[in-house]
Amino acid sequence: MENQIKQKLNRELNGSQEKLPTKIIQFGGGNFMRGFTDYVIDKLNKEAGFNAGIVNVQPTQGGSVHKLEEQDNLYTLFTRGIKKGEIIDEKQIISAIQKSINPYTNYNEFLELAKEEELEFIFSNTTETGIAYDETENNFQGPHKNFPAKLTVLLFERFKHFNGAADKGVRIIPCELIEDNAFVLRDIILKYAQLWDLDINFAQWITQNNYFHNTLVDRIVPGYPKDDAESYEDQLDYEDKMMVVSETFLLWVIQDAGNLKERFPFDQINEQILVVDDIQPYRLRKVRILNGGHTLMLAPAVLSGKETVKESIDDAFIGQFLSETIFNEVNPTLGLDEKELKDFAEEVFDRFRNPFIKHYQASIALYFVSKFKVRILPSLLGYVEINKKLPLNLVFSLASLIRFYQGSFGEKALPINDEEAIVAKFKEIWTNEDYEKVAELSLSETAFWDTDLTQVEGLKVAVAKALWEIDHNGVETAYQNFIQFYS
Repeated sequence: MENQIKQKLNRELNGSQEKLPTKIIQFGGGNFMRGFTDYVIDKLNKEAGFNAGIVNVQPTQGGSVHKLEEQDNLYTLFTRGIKKGEIIDEKQIISAIQKSINPYTNYNEFLELAKEEELEFIFSNTTETGIAYDETENNFQGPHKNFPAKLTVLLFERFKHFNGAADKGVRIIPCELIEDNAFVLRDIILKYAQLWDLDINFAQWITQNNYFHNTLVDRIVPGYPKDDAESYEDQLDYEDKMMVVSETFLLWVIQDAGNLKERFPFDQINEQILVVDDIQPYRLRKVRILNGGHTLMLAPAVLSGKETVKESIDDAFIGQFLSETIFNEVNPTLGLDEKELKDFAEEVFDRFRNPFIKHYQASIALYFVSKFKVRILPSLLGYVEINKKLPLNLVFSLASLIRFYQGSFGEKALPINDEEAIVAKFKEIWTNEDYEKVAELSLSETAFWDTDLTQVEGLKVAVAKALWEIDHNGVETAYQNFIQFYS
C-alpha cells in the first residue's frame, strides 16, 4: 500500500527471538561478511543445527554497527543470479548475528567477549590492508585502530581468564584476500606479544592451542542496492536499512588444521565449501581467471565505451576477446586440469553476465597497475616461457592499460584511480608523442611491474604497434589489425 509506514525489522516481528550462544566473533560486518560468512552460519544454524551465534565487532572508528543494532542485528539478503542456466531470485532474513559491538565506545564490552565459554571461531574481513603490523600501536592499552592489535588483546584476555587452558584456544579464519592470510595474521599477533612484553607462555599458547586456517573466499556482494532501493523495499513488508544483495555463486576454500571438518558441519549444507590441505591451486585459478578476467578486459572495454562487466562480456568483440584470452593464453599457463579450468572459466563468464549485478568497470580500475602485475603479468610471462612467442591478446590488454593511463580517449575522461606516483609517472610518459618511446618508458618502469619488461623479446615493438593502432583506428579495429599484422 502506498505511503504505508512500515515497522522496522526486529526479532519480535521476525519470530527469531531464540538466543544463540556466542561461538563466533567477527571483525567486520560489512557487505561481504553479511552476504558470505553470516549467510553460511545462518544456513548451518537452520539446516544443520549448528547453534552458533555471532558477535560482530566494528573494525574501524567510522563503522556503522549501530545501524544493525537498531534492527536487532537482522537484515535481508537478496540472492540473485544465474545457476546452471536457471535464474535464481531469492530473499531471506539472516539472524545469526546476536550482537554488534563498537570497541571504540564500549571497550570493556569488547574485552568481555574473551570470557565466552563456547567461543570457538574468529572470522575477519578488514580489507587486504587490515592484516598489517602497525609499530605505532606500542601500548597494550586499547582501543587500538589496528585489527591484529585488537585481536591480540582479545586473545591475551582469554589466555589470562582461562589460565592458558589448552581447550580454550580458538580457530581463526580470516577472509581477507591476501596469500596465507591466517599465517600472516598469526605472525603479527606474535610480534605484538613481543612488542608489549606479554607473558612468554601466551606466545606458546597461540601457536600450540589455536588453529590458524588460511582461506580463499569468492562471492560478489555489491551490498545495499542504492541504485534500485525502492524496487527491493517494495518486496518487503518491513523497513530494512541494512539489506544486502549478493550473487548466487559462493566458494569458500579453507585450509584444514585440527580436524576442522569435525567442528564445522559444512557438508550438511548445499554450498561449495571445501576444507583442503592446500588452497594454492584454488587461489591460482581464481586470481588468474576470475580476477584476471576482470582486469584483462578492463582497458579494452572502457576504451570501447563499456561501463559495466555485463555490458562488456555481452559485447561481441569484448566477450570474444575475453573468452579467447582465457582459454588460449591464460589457462595453458596454469598447469592445472584442463577440463576443471574450462568449467571454472565458463562459470565465471556466467557470473559476469549476471543481470542482477551492476559491477562497474570504474570500480575494477582501482589500483589497476598493481592488479595487472599480480593477476595478468604472470600469465603473459608464463606464456612466453612456454611457447617462446608473445601472447597477442595479453599484449594488447597491456597496451590498452598503458593507453588508459593517458587519462582520456576522444572526449571521454577515463576512470583512473591509482596511487599518485603511478598516475604522475604515466602523465610524464605520455608527454612523448612517439609510441615506441611511450612503450619503452612504460615497460621499463620497474616500480610498476617489479621487472624490466623491455627485456621480453619483441614486447616493446608489439606494444608500440598496438598503441598506434588504438589511437588511429579505435579499439576493435586496432585489435583486428594488430592480430593480422602478427599472424
